[in-house]
Amino acid sequence: MRRVIVRRSSVHGRGVFAIRPLAAGERVLQYKGEITSWRNAVLRHQREGVDGHTFLFGLSDGTVIDGSRGGNSARWLNHACAPNCETSEDQGRIFIHTLRPIGAGEELFIEYLLAIADPSDEELRAQYACRCAAVGAHNCR
Repeated sequence: MRRVIVRRSSVHGRGVFAIRPLAAGERVLQYKGEITSWRNAVLRHQREGVDGHTFLFGLSDGTVIDGSRGGNSARWLNHACAPNCETSEDQGRIFIHTLRPIGAGEELFIEYLLAIADPSDEELRAQYACRCAAVGAHNCR
């Protein structure tokens, strides 16, 4: 039985939403895509990237999962400073787990921990600006 669906998000572009209630600690998704080097992923993103969308998920061994290649619905998880889900790495795979009970129809969020190479680049900062305040996060950075 499917647990989530991708649809338009009021936060940014598409988002992942619960179809049914999810329990706290429930493993909901695996982040899938092509495993490649950061160099290849960044070059590909610069060449093909969509403004404001990054489908790259870094792994502890220095490689990256590129969700734009063979990815699944997990690539549409939006960022929030106070997320309702978290990620964990297990043998080179990334899993998304709920942090608290999530109701049917609620959007799922993770903390991106996104670092911008040049924080003084205003255009780049605007492109990746946090939008979680739109869903009532009081501690949005």
